Amino acid sequence: MAIVSLACAVVAVAGFFFGGFTSLAVFAVGAGHIALSQINSDGGQGRQLARASLSVGYAIAIFALLITVMSVMGLYT
Repeated sequence: MAIVSLACAVVAVAGFFFGGFTSLAVFAVGAGHIALSQINSDGGQGRQLARASLSVGYAIAIFALLITVMSVMGLYT
């Protein structure tokens, strides 16, 4: 699940820079939280991947929200 989360985060970053398609950041965050939950209960590996994808997913989501708010206010064209 951590690998799925990281893949979603990478696609969200590419979408952010090349097409404005950032909705996969939501899936990266969700899958990252599920991965951390599974790692905590089973004691598996991949904690760093899950945390990295959570960080990237939240960052992309915050930037997308900021750009959306600035567009609505007319500050970003």
